[in-house]
Amino acid sequence: MNISIITVGKLKEKYLKQGIDEYVKRLSAYAKIDIIEVPDEKAPEVLSDAEMIQVKEKEGKRILAKVGQDTYVIALAINGKMKSSEQMAADLDKLATYGKSKLAFIIGGSLGLSDAVLKRADEKLSFSNMTFPHQLMRLILVEQVYRSFRINRGEPYHK
Repeated sequence: MNISIITVGKLKEKYLKQGIDEYVKRLSAYAKIDIIEVPDEKAPEVLSDAEMIQVKEKEGKRILAKVGQDTYVIALAINGKMKSSEQMAADLDKLATYGKSKLAFIIGGSLGLSDAVLKRADEKLSFSNMTFPHQLMRLILVEQVYRSFRINRGEPYHK
């Protein structure tokens, strides 16, 4: 399986990079993982609603330019479906079984995802009703993808 994680902005925090690198290394036994960073749109701290939409649309165009037509897209969104680790594992297994070998997870910027990205998504996934920094979501996501592969292979992993 080829898994892309398309995300807005550069990751600056060394401790997050180290954690993500560790899980990407572990995942290499199961899948090809590609983390694609698209530039975030520079914007002032306080924005009007219209300006927020513009920022999300510009970031959305950059994201969609990285998504292939034959790619199954899972957008991370607060209003997405929440799953247990076991449900996520089962869903990833089904995708692989039914020939969806190209998968992209999309993590938006600090303002979230544009309507165009959400419409392109085959599925919307939420990890919590809480809001997390998008940089931290990268680490949480790669850990859960790794956990999914371990579950699907019946391999031990801490609970």
